[in-house]
Amino acid sequence: MSLLRSLALVIGLLVVALGAGSVPAAAQNDTESLRPLINALADGKYKETEKQIGDLAATGNPVVAPALEALSDGDLYFRKSDKQVFITSKSGEGYALTDPLTLESAGEAGKREVSKIKVNNSLRRVIRSALGSLTLMAADPKVRKEAAEAVFKAKDPDAIEGLDTAIAKETNDEVRLVMEQARAAAVLNSDRSDGEKLEAVEVLSSMGNRDALSLLIGVRDSSTGDLQAAAATAVKRIEKTLALWDNAQNIWYGLSLGSVLLLAAIGLAITFGVMGVINMAHGEMVMIGAYVTFMVQEVIRNSAPGLFDYSLLIALPLAFLVSGAIGVGIERGIIRWLYGRPLETLLATWGLSLILQQAVRSLFGPTNREVGNPDWMSGAFEIGQMTVTYNRMWIIFFALAVFAGLMLVLKKTPFGLYTRAVTQNRRMAASMGIRTPWIDALTFGLGSGIAGIAGVALSQIDNVSPNLGQGYIIDSFMVVVFGGVGNLWGTLVGAMTLGVVNKFLEPYAGAVLGKIFVLVFIILFIQKRPRGLFALKGRAVEA
Repeated sequence: MSLLRSLALVIGLLVVALGAGSVPAAAQNDTESLRPLINALADGKYKETEKQIGDLAATGNPVVAPALEALSDGDLYFRKSDKQVFITSKSGEGYALTDPLTLESAGEAGKREVSKIKVNNSLRRVIRSALGSLTLMAADPKVRKEAAEAVFKAKDPDAIEGLDTAIAKETNDEVRLVMEQARAAAVLNSDRSDGEKLEAVEVLSSMGNRDALSLLIGVRDSSTGDLQAAAATAVKRIEKTLALWDNAQNIWYGLSLGSVLLLAAIGLAITFGVMGVINMAHGEMVMIGAYVTFMVQEVIRNSAPGLFDYSLLIALPLAFLVSGAIGVGIERGIIRWLYGRPLETLLATWGLSLILQQAVRSLFGPTNREVGNPDWMSGAFEIGQMTVTYNRMWIIFFALAVFAGLMLVLKKTPFGLYTRAVTQNRRMAASMGIRTPWIDALTFGLGSGIAGIAGVALSQIDNVSPNLGQGYIIDSFMVVVFGGVGNLWGTLVGAMTLGVVNKFLEPYAGAVLGKIFVLVFIILFIQKRPRGLFALKGRAVEA
């Protein structure tokens, strides 16, 4: 499909989608008023035809686009008997006629009954410019902006005159700016004077993005004199700006990775940091939360599709309850017999993690399961030259909300008071009537439940599979150890720090080698500060 045909198709679709709102008022009232202008194409030579094309473009009515496109392709004919113009296509021994304005069938005509309206390359350039100006002058600002962006990408010098007309009439500042940038791109790709090109360089320099950079690099490498110097200066300015935005993008990626690590590690900060239990099955609690999300979405898809946007809100409490209940069962059935025996605890929970993984494989299969993104977590937006995805943004907010909620539970509730009392002095707490075994179970269940809701969030950015938790368990231990065992604030700082450091190392060392460097750094760091960034004395639970 030719470029002109594609452009005409886009214009036609816009007319259908936007209806009368995209058509200027005069043409909207009576499309038939355009017919004399269309039929005028049957008379005159090339010069008159060029003027008639200009008259059609000046109407600003996208309805004329199919006729202009057909004219360019050599498919516009006029009937000799009445000089009526039609779009034609081959049909047997003659032609099938289509009304150029309504696009409805107008019957058939023999070869001798119609005559072709001739065009040359010069007229085709005029038509291309006219088709561009039709969208540049559309009533909808969104359509005008998209047309200007298309001209910017095409860098078509023939569009300059149409852009000049559109810029003069444009009332929307945002659209006018895009048109000016498109004009600058077209000027740099034309044989205009160096003075105009210098002005275009300034416009693109203020644009400051990668598209402008690639254009200016081409100008710098292909020109001489003042134009080359101006382009080189603009390139350096944009490169410096983009470097700053790249650093901001890396910090954003690092914070989003840090929020993922925080979600995965915050439950471990309780079970390992506060209780002193090395729980190698913590990652499987995350995995269970992700599979709870999958099951909730499956039920909603099959029973109430209209609730899909609320699926995560439904899954959150369910994932917490399921993972928390499993955590309480693990503590009561296995962990409580192994307090004070870290090696046996590590081996037992590692074996348990393998059992849980195999159980999930048996129930759901070994392949990845689809967990969809609600509409409010889909898409992205831009801040300057930085792209922000909604799912990562919401996960950062969610991680901070979970952190704040956990701090409130531990600092402002009776359960938090009992937990801190048992942590600081187990025997005194027991003598005060606190049921320390149940505090142990509920604390372990709280850590497991938080891991479950972390799985809900991670299901939106990672594959839901039986191996989901294994990808985060080592990183989670690194975060807890680096931040300070038993200190939630240390877990927050540690997660965000390691996330940002990872993202800055990846471009130079790669993802795998970057993690190795981080691990080596942590090993060296704990040689100097064995208790982490924020030291807090933990607790060894007595048998």
